[in-house]
Amino acid sequence: MTATTPRRDFGRFLTEQRNPRTMELDRVPLAEALRIINEEDAQVAAAVGRVLGDVERAVELIVERRRRDGHVVFVGAGTSGRLGVIEAAEQTPTLETPDPVYQAIIAGGPECVFKSSEGAEDDADEGGRQVALRGVGASDVVVGIAASGTTPFVHGALAEAKRRGAGRVLVVCNLTGMPDDAADVVVAPLVGPEVITGATRLRAGTACKMVLNMMTVATMVRTGKVYENLSVDVPKQSDKLVARATRIVRTLTGAEEAEARAALEAAGYRAKIAVVMLRRGVDRAEAERVLDRADGFLRAALEA
Repeated sequence: MTATTPRRDFGRFLTEQRNPRTMELDRVPLAEALRIINEEDAQVAAAVGRVLGDVERAVELIVERRRRDGHVVFVGAGTSGRLGVIEAAEQTPTLETPDPVYQAIIAGGPECVFKSSEGAEDDADEGGRQVALRGVGASDVVVGIAASGTTPFVHGALAEAKRRGAGRVLVVCNLTGMPDDAADVVVAPLVGPEVITGATRLRAGTACKMVLNMMTVATMVRTGKVYENLSVDVPKQSDKLVARATRIVRTLTGAEEAEARAALEAAGYRAKIAVVMLRRGVDRAEAERVLDRADGFLRAALEA
């Protein structure tokens, strides 16, 4: 155990307590069991709602580093690590985001997306080593995800991030045993004991996923990738996304299908540029200059 690893007194963890509302889960009818599970799940959003101020602080930190062309690195073990992998993987296909910007580190390596590696989560030194291997620096943010709040691999990664001057966010569902300096921002939706004791892939996992979604979506908004509620940096990754980009251009310009597609093609399939071209009656080069002056924000470009 390194100096950066909190004490793991599992018996005291909120996420390891027994849930008094699910004690009869093995003897009630199936319909009743499903109702109980659903009622427990319904409490997750409220728990996340109680920590929105911390989510806001996390987003502000990420946006500040993204404006310096920094990377966002999600780190976790087990379910938490897989949630980080999902969040990182979802950014590039749905946004015009270069591949390395959002990254994920899972304890035990990529093969642990599909299988467990006993002991991998307990290796704090390896967590730090993985952060070092990514070349994390002062412009980056490391987002640790740990339902218990005490996973050594995650804390080792955060300790190395601190040594390198990177921003640190920690998403947890338990505060017992947490060191005061665990991260710059701690987001802790306390969902309470699980339906199945200790099965943090359930409510805790859902809460962590909701927080990660909010963080990445709000970062999209704050970095100019959303206009109204449209993802205007949708990339040309598939026919479906080209069709979506075409609908966005038509919605924001009133153009017919053929005109919108022609503008998209002329804009290199970048919806924001196509919208500026059509709305302002300019060519691609001028549309790009207008967007550059607006720091990539479509609203500012259209209102300039």
